[in-house]
Parts: sequence; structure tokens; C-alpha cells
Amino acid sequence: QVQLVESGGGSVQPGGSLRLSCAAVGYSLTVYSIGWFRQAPGKESEGVSCIKSNDGTAYYSDSVKGRFTISKDRFRNTAYLQMNNLKPDDTAVYYCAIGACSLDSGVYNLDSWGRGTQVTVAS
Repeated sequence: QVQLVESGGGSVQPGGSLRLSCAAVGYSLTVYSIGWFRQAPGKESEGVSCIKSNDGTAYYSDSVKGRFTISKDRFRNTAYLQMNNLKPDDTAVYYCAIGACSLDSGVYNLDSWGRGTQVTVAS
């Protein structure tokens, strides 16, 4: 069974931090690239970040560059998204996804994605 399970979402004040986790079951992150995208109410989904399986290079959208960091632990087969200096515009449901990772545009050709975790940034 293949599954992606996100966790770590929550509510924080502007300027706060959260770390999202994505446990991959049935996928090896040494073989598959993984990324994060988010969906805010009334907005199109946005590819936030992804990390390539072969060399670990990463993509970040302009809106999160310098604030978010993607990483993965190959022993735990888990990906992480460290989010610092959060802003109200970061409020969304965050999904991790297995797919291809473009260093220009993020994760695409999604093979699977999780159920999402809510991140809310408000005073």
C-alpha cells in the first residue's frame, strides 16, 4: 500500500514557525522526488517546494524562498518542510506529493499525494 501522511500543521502567529512532516509508505525517497503544494480558499494551488531524489537539489517558489526549507530523512523515509517567518498569506492546506521535481516550477506529474494538513497564520 502506498501512502503519504502529513502532520505538523497548526495555528501560529505571524513570524512564527512550523515544521511539516510527510511520512512516505510504499515509496522510497531515495528513488522518488517529493514536494509540497498548498491550497488556500479561493486560490489556485501553488507548488511550494520539492526536492529531487537523485541529487537533493530543491525548488522553492518565490513566495517562500528564504523562509521555507525542504529536507528528507532517507532512514525514516520522511520529508520535512521547515517554515519560518510565517505570514498570513501562508495560510492554506499543505499537501505533500510524490512526482517529478522541476527546479523551475516545482513538483509535477503527481503520482500520489496526502490528505493535507492545515496551516493557519493569524494574529
